Amino acid sequence: MRKTILAALLSTTLMAALPALAADQQATYTNPILYADYSDPDLIRVGDDYFMVASSFHFSPGIPVLKSRDLVHWSIIGHVLPKLPFAPEYNMPGPFQLDDTKSKPVDGTRYASGVWAPSIRHHNDLFYVYWATPDEGVFMSTAKKAEGPWTAPVQVIAKPKLEDPCPFWDDDGTAWLVHSVVGAGPIILHRMSPDGKSVLDEGKVIIQDKQNLPILEGPKLYKRNGWYYIMAPFGGVEKGAQVALRSRNIEGPYEWQVSLSQGTTALEGPHQGGWIETPSGQDWFAHFNSTGAFGRIVHLQPVEWIDDWPVMGQRIPDTYGGQPVSNFPMPDTGNAPTGDRLQDSDEFKAKKLGLQWSWNHNPDDKAWSLSARPGFLRLTASKAEQLTTARNTLTQILQGPERRITARFDVSRLKDGQRAGLSLFGVRPSWIGVAREGGANHITLSSAGVETQGPALTAKTLQLRADVSEDQKVRYSYSLDEGKSFQPLGDAIQLARFSWWKGSRPALFTFSKAKTGGHVDIDWVHVDKPEVAR
Repeated sequence: MRKTILAALLSTTLMAALPALAADQQATYTNPILYADYSDPDLIRVGDDYFMVASSFHFSPGIPVLKSRDLVHWSIIGHVLPKLPFAPEYNMPGPFQLDDTKSKPVDGTRYASGVWAPSIRHHNDLFYVYWATPDEGVFMSTAKKAEGPWTAPVQVIAKPKLEDPCPFWDDDGTAWLVHSVVGAGPIILHRMSPDGKSVLDEGKVIIQDKQNLPILEGPKLYKRNGWYYIMAPFGGVEKGAQVALRSRNIEGPYEWQVSLSQGTTALEGPHQGGWIETPSGQDWFAHFNSTGAFGRIVHLQPVEWIDDWPVMGQRIPDTYGGQPVSNFPMPDTGNAPTGDRLQDSDEFKAKKLGLQWSWNHNPDDKAWSLSARPGFLRLTASKAEQLTTARNTLTQILQGPERRITARFDVSRLKDGQRAGLSLFGVRPSWIGVAREGGANHITLSSAGVETQGPALTAKTLQLRADVSEDQKVRYSYSLDEGKSFQPLGDAIQLARFSWWKGSRPALFTFSKAKTGGHVDIDWVHVDKPEVAR
């Protein structure tokens, strides 16, 4: 049935071209607005400001908070979770570390677990963020300001295999929580305490239609013109669409219409996100599109309400559905385009890490420092056999469609068995760096755990570079003359298409296959588009 619905949408004749720009060449934006892996985005408006959160899974700190004034240009302002407190495995414990709560050894990681699709709301002068971890349950945190500080997480439901919670406070103050189940569906509704900290019942299944709406997940609950709306994706991460369901009663029954699908465009799977209204009365929907190694990037669609149905993007004639736009006039937010941008490069001169950085799991704070050598990031090696089991790997979200990442390293304090370098991190990661064995350093290339030794290195410092191209390949090179020239090492390497629900990420690392305690000092990281690269 789902195939029939989508086929009908695909075969519908396209509507007329989008409205022409005014003679004064009204400013436009181009999708994606964030060519970066802010997966499962949700957003709200508070006054004239817009705030977005996204899933962060196993990365720490968790749940990035972004801010915009124009809905197109965004910057990072904080994180909800300083660290992931849910289980010992988020600390990447070694085989002899004890779990203090169970008094037994633990070992392992929690890749792909952690924070799944969050939602953000503003109620009674507080910001609320809700999220689920697939292993532990549903949590929430609050803050007076979106940049934080955020309260310690409160467990709203202590039950595994739940996902995608969204709170809702009705006009009479009654609180509700809607969520899905790992595996996608059904949609379950709970009554909730007014403070949002606990549910008051076992929950009621309000939507389940595996034939017409398979893989239904990510519900967001709203109210407009007396209708309760649940906006949700169905059909899966890469190929799915967005549906709007509505009812006069929050407990249902709900009728539905497909509100956004690929249509005749090249954009597969446009869905899952949040609806927003500007002070001028315009409506917009921000959603993700799964884009291989770049992860799930963010697009923005205009929304038109027809017969109290939200039509997202460019309307497909004679339906209540739309298809994605590529370019469109800027939102009327009352603010001029800001030019804000996501943070990326870092000189490591501040007392704290930049907000663009996150560790692959919770870090060992004794094994990294910005103060041990001011102006440098120092990483001290822990013992690991490979990069994916190494602690204190520092990452940031890869921005596309192409990017050049260059970093300057001081490798004069490596110990035998130690590796340090620059990676495109994910499943089967690749990296360029320095490996020390037998008292000698060698420039080394690694792909999917297989190391290829390059030339011997006698210098104390070098620059390492990763060039990521639009075809989602990385080419590594190095410089021994302070960036005047770079020498390629190895062939282009295909980035892992999808890594534990996340895209590939630039990363700085060190680990040791033998002795611990050696360290590497990183002077700076510069992130550029190749055509304007330093």
